[in-house]
Amino acid sequence: MILETERLILRPWEETDAEELYKYAKDDRVGPPAGWKPHTSIENSLEIIRTILSEPETYAIILKETGLPIGSIGLMRNSDLAERGDEVELGYWLGVPYWGRGFVPEASAELIRYAFEDLKVNRVWCGYSDGNEKSKRVQEKLGFKYHHTSENVPFPQVGETRKAHANLLTKEDWLSQRSKK
Repeated sequence: MILETERLILRPWEETDAEELYKYAKDDRVGPPAGWKPHTSIENSLEIIRTILSEPETYAIILKETGLPIGSIGLMRNSDLAERGDEVELGYWLGVPYWGRGFVPEASAELIRYAFEDLKVNRVWCGYSDGNEKSKRVQEKLGFKYHHTSENVPFPQVGETRKAHANLLTKEDWLSQRSKK
């Protein structure tokens, strides 16, 4: 599946993306806030593409202007938040040079549309850890509503426990927001 927005293409990760992935995923400002360790080499990034980023509904965020990946976005089923069959969890990260330009909300809006219209889910979850204000703002822009906070949530990849906040967007709320635009 390939999805498209005004400035972006969302497509499955390819092994040839390993060098570009490493360029952004090695930065400790990217992975640790999302709960994963920075990549250590191009080979490490290639292994991540072959294992984690090859999961269904996981996409490279491609900047149309360059044709190169600048981040990742995906929908996960059976996650800590999305436990029911009619719900998914949205996750994303973006390379630091592209922060603050609206790329994550743009990509997320298209993936949410896809989730509700094509995958026929009824609920999309999204979470963030204390201190990750960028992710919190993205979720607010997209219309997610606060659902709950959990203390001492394990983030085993980075060897930490954190306070985590869960937000929810229902299909009903999403449809209501769209009708107001």
